[in-house]
Amino acid sequence: MWSGARITDTIGVCLLKVDENNKILSNIKIVLVQTSHPGNIGAAARAMKNMGISDLALVNPLNFPCAEATSRASGADNVLSNATVHSSLKEALAPCELVLGASARIRHLGWSEVGPKKGSELVVSAAKNAPVALVFGRENSGLTNEELELCHHLLHIPTNPNFSSLNVASAVQVLCYELYSAVLGEQVIEVPEPEDRPATSQEFEGFFDHLLSTLEKTEFLQLYKTKRLQQRIRRIFYRSELNRTEVNILRGILTAISNKLDGIKKR
Repeated sequence: MWSGARITDTIGVCLLKVDENNKILSNIKIVLVQTSHPGNIGAAARAMKNMGISDLALVNPLNFPCAEATSRASGADNVLSNATVHSSLKEALAPCELVLGASARIRHLGWSEVGPKKGSELVVSAAKNAPVALVFGRENSGLTNEELELCHHLLHIPTNPNFSSLNVASAVQVLCYELYSAVLGEQVIEVPEPEDRPATSQEFEGFFDHLLSTLEKTEFLQLYKTKRLQQRIRRIFYRSELNRTEVNILRGILTAISNKLDGIKKR
């Protein structure tokens, strides 16, 4: 026989786990870029709600809000009504500390590539402490290379090579399922100090713009002014997984270099 105290303790642990799971799921954002068919927005919202995810961001949707989106949502109206609409992907990702971009095509520009299981583990681990995002591109062409540059990892869902086209809402369903499964298997971990937290997308983009402007002053980019070089530099720092303190240190170094160069020019 179980005592009343043991039953109460067990219920308390279960409730604590539920609260932690809800916190993780609430930190996961699904971002749809320039979705052309409103039905796909509604179907994605339904897939999200099935798996306990509610934060939907839309970047320049062609038709939203729309009755067809609401119809396809089939009860996930609250996900649609709370969806945020953004004019740029950079704006949608600003508060996120980890970003994964879904792509049906394998790219060859040095992006870190992960599958659904590994990608979901990374997302859930980061979502314990901060907002994270999974980004899905256009129905006909996916994400551009420029948009993938804003992502820490490229996420590829393996499919039949003879019929590899995957509907965007179906892709959302697959990855939301993997995320929910990963959440159910997670344990609570200690929250790092604020200064040790990973840099947000907005903080990283600020650092990268600062780096490029400084490199322009050194004339380095005039010698090697190629988009591919800038992409490779970006990947170097993404692989370093900079935290907020490190970004501030690097920006301080860049400011010192820039001030020194400005002083030389004035002589």
